[in-house]
Amino acid sequence: KKSAMGPCRWQVLLLVVALKVHASGSLGVTRQRALIHSPVFMDLRLKGNCRPISSTATFNPLRNMRRKNIQLKLRPSATKHWDIEAFSPSKINLFLRIIGKRPDGFHDLGSLFQAISLGDDLKISKLAENVPDEFSCNMPGVPTDDSNLVIRAANLFRERTGVKHGLRICLNKTVPAQGGLGGGSANAATTLWALNKLFDYPVTQADLIDWSGELGSDITFFLSSGTAFCTGRGEILESVPRLPQRSVYVIKPEKGLSTPSVFKSLNYDELSQHDPREILRNFYRDHDIDGQEKYINDLEPPAFRLMPELRQIKDVLKEHDFEAVLMSGSGTSIFAIGEPKAEDAFLRSMDRLKSEWGAQVFKAKFLNRGEGKEDWYEPIFCD
Repeated sequence: KKSAMGPCRWQVLLLVVALKVHASGSLGVTRQRALIHSPVFMDLRLKGNCRPISSTATFNPLRNMRRKNIQLKLRPSATKHWDIEAFSPSKINLFLRIIGKRPDGFHDLGSLFQAISLGDDLKISKLAENVPDEFSCNMPGVPTDDSNLVIRAANLFRERTGVKHGLRICLNKTVPAQGGLGGGSANAATTLWALNKLFDYPVTQADLIDWSGELGSDITFFLSSGTAFCTGRGEILESVPRLPQRSVYVIKPEKGLSTPSVFKSLNYDELSQHDPREILRNFYRDHDIDGQEKYINDLEPPAFRLMPELRQIKDVLKEHDFEAVLMSGSGTSIFAIGEPKAEDAFLRSMDRLKSEWGAQVFKAKFLNRGEGKEDWYEPIFCD
């Protein structure tokens, strides 16, 4: 209900509360992000005029308190202590070429994967030996039984290392499902890395990479440095240099598509004829990643047939003069590289996408990690 103070003064009051909470360190990354990106804060303009703007905007009132690439130190929860907390990123496919179908039913591909700062938060604590796991997740519909990739990764780690401890795990998800963003795969990779650190590195990074292919195609990628050329069904990695830093806008409509349904609709006559390695070389030629011609995804035509609004979303984004616009993976997320030419016009377009297709809009950046065994992805907060 509206107060006599008026909505603008309430928004300012809530902003002050958020800043004080941040300073106290009493909220984790996910809760801070949820508060700052709540609809109330989305209506607060930096210039001071409190006219409503889109709830999809990317305004971050804490931007002057954070600097890129500075690790955010979080205090343990007042009610629960966690032995380890880790950020679980997502990914986009800067290009995705389907080479052909394999005898085992999978498809060979060639793709340049890039991790981005849109991600989830994973917290883990050791329990006593031979006791059941305790797993919780904030996102409705995410399974919390042994079918979840987090638990599958934990079980694989214990099986291979002989660790017998039960685990208390909390997964706070932000990455949407069925978006082609690899959120579940990243959760599994983060679990493997976190457990290896928690139990004082009983195995090598190479061991984790070898095991990850048993859990899924994209999991191996997240154990790379964050930029990799992937072949096979996605589990074979080739290290490539980091790309220049870029902003990324990710638009995820409410509807999703399953990966099998997209591949089932694939018409092999529609596949690009460009050599994946030549496309890869183009990304590193003159250190220039601009140019729509580099951004190819062979899964766009079948996904667009199954869900025509994806083409419309892509066309809307192309109107705003981004460096490139492409669908990620098998969809249904569409990403745009760079910054829109006119922010106000872009926000109006995002309002329309939200109204028509229930789209979520995220702003992120390219994300990488170090090569050491203790190095992992750290969140970057976007302005």
